[in-house]
Amino acid sequence: MDFRLTEEQQALKDSVQRFVSTQYPFEARRRIVAEDRGYSTEHWALFAELGWLMVPFREEDGGLGGSAVDLAVIMEELGRGLVVEPYLATAVLCGRLIGTAGSEAQRAALIPPIIEGQMQLAFACAEPQSRYRLTHVETRARGDGDHYLVDGHKCVVLNAPNADRLIVAARTEGDVDDEHGITLLIVDPAAAGVSIRPYPTIDGQRAAEVRFEGVQVPLTDRIGVEGQALEPTAEAIRWATLAVCAEAVGIMDVLVAKTVEYAKTRRQFGVAIGSFQALQHRMADMFIEREQARSILLMAAGRLDQGGAQAPRAVAAAKARVGRAARLIGHEAVQLHGAIGMSEELDVGHYFKRLTAIEILFGGTDHHTDAFADASAGAADC
Repeated sequence: MDFRLTEEQQALKDSVQRFVSTQYPFEARRRIVAEDRGYSTEHWALFAELGWLMVPFREEDGGLGGSAVDLAVIMEELGRGLVVEPYLATAVLCGRLIGTAGSEAQRAALIPPIIEGQMQLAFACAEPQSRYRLTHVETRARGDGDHYLVDGHKCVVLNAPNADRLIVAARTEGDVDDEHGITLLIVDPAAAGVSIRPYPTIDGQRAAEVRFEGVQVPLTDRIGVEGQALEPTAEAIRWATLAVCAEAVGIMDVLVAKTVEYAKTRRQFGVAIGSFQALQHRMADMFIEREQARSILLMAAGRLDQGGAQAPRAVAAAKARVGRAARLIGHEAVQLHGAIGMSEELDVGHYFKRLTAIEILFGGTDHHTDAFADASAGAADC
């Protein structure tokens, strides 16, 4: 497998890198996170202008037809800057659902405004008792003439406070945990019966608890075939999982570099702490973990682009390995910086918080280790 970037991918990497280095310093990010919206509308418009929002979509839908490697390139650089703009929730997760399962009319109505930076989306999938199981859907949608009536509760819905539309996984038939009977619906968050309780997450993102009480959703706002949403949902989650793995690699890259630099300047007993052999070994372990995480990320991206039965296991392997690396590197970075490592004024603690959130997002390390170990893992396990 050739791990070298193409000229186009290198240009994309350089574009995101310039944005992070020139327009996203840590203090600017802190100001953005402190705002009620939790992201910069100016930056989001720039994402659209630079074409980054086009990458996940097919060319026939007005996108660039980007690969999983292209996505990983973008997300790794966004991770370096701890960028909080909802690229993952809108362009990757919901964009993938619409692009692969949406009708021609839905793609024509939703994808252009996403690409232009005029529309934000959120995927309401997880529930309080689901524990990463995509089949565990208690939210119900029953037919009522030319509408569905939706009742249920979704938790930790990323970007829900800013979303113009919600994509909701609801059960139209069957029992909880049945693979068949799950349907995707497009819901207006301003519709009667929708209540949203927003909150900031520990890593500076925005999420919400969303409840539905007799919400009317037109039949025309169903995505795909009724009762057959499990596979497109699992496929979109796989792409989102790869994306956060790439983001984590970018974060780990920064933490390794900052820790090594700090060890060169922090002095104890009259010498730099980087001269202590025990700390050198710990930083060497951080470097090795980071390189292994990057290697398995590139392998998983290649497998995802190739498709086939091995793609889910490759992504599970990447998430499990990246999760282990994230935990070690995050802890070591904080500990080697000492007490300032968790201060609000230093960016190291903020990188650590985002790594901690990524480790459990879309399935924790143990979950994906089990999924990889099961050679017959199906869509519901990925």
